[in-house]
Amino acid sequence: MSDMERKKRIDAIDAARGLALVLMVIHHGLLDLIVLCGAPEWLFTNPVFDVLHYFFAGLFIFLAGLCCRFSRSNLKRGIICFAIAMVMTVVTSLPIIDSPIRFGVLHLLGFSMVFFALTHKAWDAIPRVIAPFFYAAMTVFTAWLVAHTSIGAAASWLFPFGWFPKGFESADWFPIFPWLFVFLLGTWAGLYVVERKLPERFYTFTCPVLPGIGRHSLLIYILHQPILYAVIYAVRWVFKI
Repeated sequence: MSDMERKKRIDAIDAARGLALVLMVIHHGLLDLIVLCGAPEWLFTNPVFDVLHYFFAGLFIFLAGLCCRFSRSNLKRGIICFAIAMVMTVVTSLPIIDSPIRFGVLHLLGFSMVFFALTHKAWDAIPRVIAPFFYAAMTVFTAWLVAHTSIGAAASWLFPFGWFPKGFESADWFPIFPWLFVFLLGTWAGLYVVERKLPERFYTFTCPVLPGIGRHSLLIYILHQPILYAVIYAVRWVFKI
Protein backbone atom coordinates (compact mmCIF):
# COMPACT_ATOMS: atom_id res chain seq x y z
CA MET A 1 0.00 0.00 0.00
CA SER A 2 1.29 3.47 -0.86
CA ASP A 3 1.65 6.22 1.75
CA MET A 4 -1.13 8.14 -0.01
CA GLU A 5 -3.57 5.24 0.32
CA ARG A 6 -2.61 4.70 3.95
CA LYS A 7 -3.23 8.34 4.89
CA LYS A 8 -6.53 8.72 3.04
CA ARG A 9 -9.45 9.33 5.38
CA ILE A 10 -12.05 6.60 5.55
CA ASP A 11 -15.54 8.05 5.86
CA ALA A 12 -16.93 4.94 7.56
CA ILE A 13 -14.53 5.40 10.49
CA ASP A 14 -15.12 9.15 10.73
CA ALA A 15 -18.90 8.63 10.52
CA ALA A 16 -18.84 6.07 13.32
CA ARG A 17 -16.75 8.41 15.46
CA GLY A 18 -19.10 11.27 14.61
CA LEU A 19 -22.10 9.18 15.67
CA ALA A 20 -20.43 8.28 18.97
CA LEU A 21 -19.66 11.95 19.56
CA VAL A 22 -23.22 13.09 18.80
CA LEU A 23 -24.59 10.52 21.25
CA MET A 24 -22.06 11.64 23.85
CA VAL A 25 -23.04 15.31 23.46
CA ILE A 26 -26.74 14.41 23.80
CA HIS A 27 -25.94 12.33 26.88
CA HIS A 28 -24.01 15.17 28.52
CA GLY A 29 -26.70 17.66 27.50
CA LEU A 30 -29.35 15.65 29.34
CA LEU A 31 -27.13 15.51 32.42
CA ASP A 32 -26.64 19.27 32.26
CA LEU A 33 -30.41 19.80 32.12
CA ILE A 34 -30.76 17.76 35.31
CA VAL A 35 -27.93 19.51 37.15
CA LEU A 36 -28.58 23.07 35.96
CA CYS A 37 -32.33 23.11 35.38
CA GLY A 38 -33.69 20.50 37.75
CA ALA A 39 -34.98 18.28 34.95
CA PRO A 40 -36.20 14.80 36.00
CA GLU A 41 -33.37 12.31 36.55
CA TRP A 42 -34.99 9.67 34.36
CA LEU A 43 -33.86 11.69 31.32
CA PHE A 44 -30.32 10.59 32.10
CA THR A 45 -30.75 7.44 34.16
CA ASN A 46 -33.06 5.05 32.35
CA PRO A 47 -32.74 1.59 30.74
CA VAL A 48 -32.09 3.04 27.27
CA PHE A 49 -29.31 5.46 28.17
CA ASP A 50 -27.82 3.10 30.73
CA VAL A 51 -27.04 0.80 27.79
CA LEU A 52 -26.24 3.50 25.21
CA HIS A 53 -23.72 5.12 27.56
CA TYR A 54 -21.46 2.08 27.36
CA PHE A 55 -22.13 1.65 23.64
CA PHE A 56 -21.04 5.09 22.46
CA ALA A 57 -18.23 5.34 25.00
CA GLY A 58 -16.92 1.93 23.97
CA LEU A 59 -17.29 2.78 20.27
CA PHE A 60 -15.36 6.03 20.73
CA ILE A 61 -12.51 4.28 22.58
CA PHE A 62 -12.48 1.34 20.14
CA LEU A 63 -12.17 3.72 17.17
CA ALA A 64 -9.36 5.62 18.88
CA GLY A 65 -7.46 2.35 19.11
CA LEU A 66 -8.24 1.50 15.50
CA CYS A 67 -6.93 4.88 14.32
CA CYS A 68 -3.60 4.22 16.03
CA ARG A 69 -2.75 2.09 13.01
CA PHE A 70 -2.85 5.20 10.84
CA SER A 71 -0.69 7.37 13.08
CA ARG A 72 2.94 8.21 12.44
CA SER A 73 3.60 8.72 16.16
CA ASN A 74 1.17 7.42 18.75
CA LEU A 75 3.62 8.53 21.41
CA LYS A 76 3.40 12.16 20.32
CA ARG A 77 -0.38 12.02 19.89
CA GLY A 78 -0.77 10.40 23.28
CA ILE A 79 1.36 12.99 25.07
CA ILE A 80 -0.56 15.85 23.45
CA CYS A 81 -3.92 14.25 24.26
CA PHE A 82 -2.94 13.63 27.88
CA ALA A 83 -1.59 17.19 28.23
CA ILE A 84 -4.93 18.57 27.00
CA ALA A 85 -6.71 16.31 29.47
CA MET A 86 -4.58 17.64 32.33
CA VAL A 87 -5.43 21.21 31.34
CA MET A 88 -9.09 20.24 31.57
CA THR A 89 -8.42 18.79 35.02
CA VAL A 90 -6.86 22.06 36.17
CA VAL A 91 -9.67 24.19 34.70
CA THR A 92 -12.46 22.02 36.11
CA SER A 93 -10.78 22.03 39.53
CA LEU A 94 -11.38 25.78 39.86
CA PRO A 95 -13.77 26.74 42.70
CA ILE A 96 -16.49 27.84 40.26
CA ILE A 97 -16.78 24.30 38.86
CA ASP A 98 -18.93 21.85 40.81
CA SER A 99 -17.10 18.64 39.86
CA PRO A 100 -13.59 18.32 38.40
CA ILE A 101 -12.57 15.83 35.73
CA ARG A 102 -10.05 13.57 37.45
CA PHE A 103 -9.55 10.91 34.80
CA GLY A 104 -11.89 11.32 31.87
CA VAL A 105 -11.95 9.87 28.38
CA LEU A 106 -9.13 12.14 27.14
CA HIS A 107 -6.89 11.02 30.01
CA LEU A 108 -7.66 7.42 29.11
CA LEU A 109 -7.02 7.91 25.40
CA GLY A 110 -3.78 9.81 26.01
CA PHE A 111 -2.53 7.11 28.37
CA SER A 112 -3.61 4.32 26.01
CA MET A 113 -1.85 5.86 23.00
CA VAL A 114 1.41 6.24 24.93
CA PHE A 115 1.06 2.76 26.41
CA PHE A 116 0.43 1.22 22.99
CA ALA A 117 3.30 3.13 21.42
CA LEU A 118 5.69 1.69 24.02
CA THR A 119 4.32 -1.87 24.09
CA HIS A 120 2.77 -2.50 20.65
CA LYS A 121 5.26 -5.21 19.72
CA ALA A 122 4.10 -7.34 22.65
CA TRP A 123 0.41 -6.95 21.74
CA ASP A 124 1.08 -7.56 18.05
CA ALA A 125 2.82 -10.80 18.97
CA ILE A 126 -0.51 -12.26 20.10
CA PRO A 127 -1.91 -14.40 17.25
CA ARG A 128 -4.62 -12.45 15.47
CA VAL A 129 -7.16 -15.23 15.76
CA ILE A 130 -6.74 -15.21 19.56
CA ALA A 131 -6.34 -11.47 20.18
CA PRO A 132 -10.04 -10.36 20.06
CA PHE A 133 -11.09 -13.09 22.48
CA PHE A 134 -8.22 -12.22 24.80
CA TYR A 135 -9.08 -8.49 24.79
CA ALA A 136 -12.78 -9.20 25.31
CA ALA A 137 -12.01 -11.58 28.18
CA MET A 138 -9.66 -9.05 29.80
CA THR A 139 -12.30 -6.32 29.47
CA VAL A 140 -14.81 -8.46 31.35
CA PHE A 141 -12.26 -9.71 33.90
CA THR A 142 -10.83 -6.29 34.78
CA ALA A 143 -14.34 -4.81 35.01
CA TRP A 144 -15.24 -7.56 37.46
CA LEU A 145 -11.95 -7.11 39.33
CA VAL A 146 -12.36 -3.41 40.05
CA ALA A 147 -16.02 -3.91 40.96
CA HIS A 148 -15.35 -6.71 43.45
CA THR A 149 -12.10 -5.63 45.12
CA SER A 150 -11.79 -2.63 47.39
CA ILE A 151 -8.21 -1.45 47.54
CA GLY A 152 -8.98 2.14 46.58
CA ALA A 153 -9.52 3.26 50.16
CA ALA A 154 -6.02 2.14 51.09
CA ALA A 155 -4.38 3.46 47.93
CA SER A 156 -6.32 6.49 46.72
CA TRP A 157 -3.82 7.07 43.88
CA LEU A 158 -5.23 4.01 42.10
CA PHE A 159 -8.32 5.85 40.85
CA PRO A 160 -6.95 6.07 37.24
CA PHE A 161 -6.91 2.26 37.23
CA GLY A 162 -10.51 1.87 38.44
CA TRP A 163 -10.24 1.76 42.22
CA PHE A 164 -11.37 4.92 44.00
CA PRO A 165 -11.58 6.06 47.63
CA LYS A 166 -14.72 7.03 49.48
CA GLY A 167 -15.97 10.45 48.43
CA PHE A 168 -14.22 10.33 45.06
CA GLU A 169 -15.84 12.55 42.41
CA SER A 170 -15.10 13.03 38.73
CA ALA A 171 -17.42 14.66 36.21
CA ASP A 172 -16.01 12.33 33.55
CA TRP A 173 -14.38 9.04 34.57
CA PHE A 174 -13.01 6.37 32.26
CA PRO A 175 -10.47 4.30 34.20
CA ILE A 176 -7.70 2.28 32.58
CA PHE A 177 -9.42 -0.94 33.65
CA PRO A 178 -11.42 -2.15 31.82
CA TRP A 179 -11.31 0.44 29.01
CA LEU A 180 -7.69 -0.10 27.99
CA PHE A 181 -8.61 -3.48 26.53
CA VAL A 182 -11.41 -1.95 24.45
CA PHE A 183 -8.76 0.39 23.04
CA LEU A 184 -6.43 -2.54 22.33
CA LEU A 185 -9.28 -4.40 20.62
CA GLY A 186 -9.50 -1.39 18.32
CA THR A 187 -5.80 -1.65 17.49
CA TRP A 188 -6.38 -5.28 16.49
CA ALA A 189 -9.24 -4.31 14.17
CA GLY A 190 -7.13 -1.49 12.76
CA LEU A 191 -4.68 -3.96 11.24
CA TYR A 192 -7.40 -5.36 8.98
CA VAL A 193 -8.50 -1.85 7.98
CA VAL A 194 -4.97 -0.72 7.13
CA GLU A 195 -4.34 -3.91 5.14
CA ARG A 196 -7.63 -3.36 3.26
CA LYS A 197 -8.95 -6.77 4.21
CA LEU A 198 -12.49 -5.53 4.79
CA PRO A 199 -15.12 -5.43 2.02
CA GLU A 200 -14.49 -2.62 -0.46
CA ARG A 201 -17.81 -1.01 0.49
CA PHE A 202 -16.28 -0.15 3.85
CA TYR A 203 -13.63 2.00 2.16
CA THR A 204 -16.01 3.70 -0.32
CA PHE A 205 -18.87 4.34 2.12
CA THR A 206 -19.93 7.96 2.50
CA CYS A 207 -22.70 9.86 4.23
CA PRO A 208 -23.46 13.50 5.06
CA VAL A 209 -22.52 15.40 8.25
CA LEU A 210 -21.25 12.58 10.48
CA PRO A 211 -17.80 12.17 8.86
CA GLY A 212 -17.19 15.90 9.24
CA ILE A 213 -18.06 15.70 12.94
CA GLY A 214 -15.78 12.70 13.36
CA ARG A 215 -12.83 14.52 11.79
CA HIS A 216 -13.05 17.24 14.43
CA SER A 217 -13.82 14.99 17.39
CA LEU A 218 -11.13 16.33 19.72
CA LEU A 219 -12.12 19.97 19.23
CA ILE A 220 -15.81 19.18 19.60
CA TYR A 221 -15.19 17.12 22.72
CA ILE A 222 -13.22 19.96 24.33
CA LEU A 223 -15.79 22.64 23.44
CA HIS A 224 -19.12 20.85 23.74
CA GLN A 225 -19.62 21.26 27.50
CA PRO A 226 -18.79 25.01 27.62
CA ILE A 227 -21.16 25.52 24.67
CA LEU A 228 -23.91 23.45 26.31
CA TYR A 229 -23.48 25.41 29.55
CA ALA A 230 -23.64 28.72 27.66
CA VAL A 231 -26.79 27.69 25.76
CA ILE A 232 -28.56 26.43 28.88
CA TYR A 233 -27.69 29.53 30.92
CA ALA A 234 -28.80 31.75 28.04
CA VAL A 235 -32.14 29.93 27.79
CA ARG A 236 -32.59 30.17 31.57
CA TRP A 237 -31.89 33.91 31.45
CA VAL A 238 -34.24 34.59 28.52
CA PHE A 239 -37.11 32.57 29.91
CA LYS A 240 -36.38 33.33 33.58
CA ILE A 241 -36.17 29.64 34.43
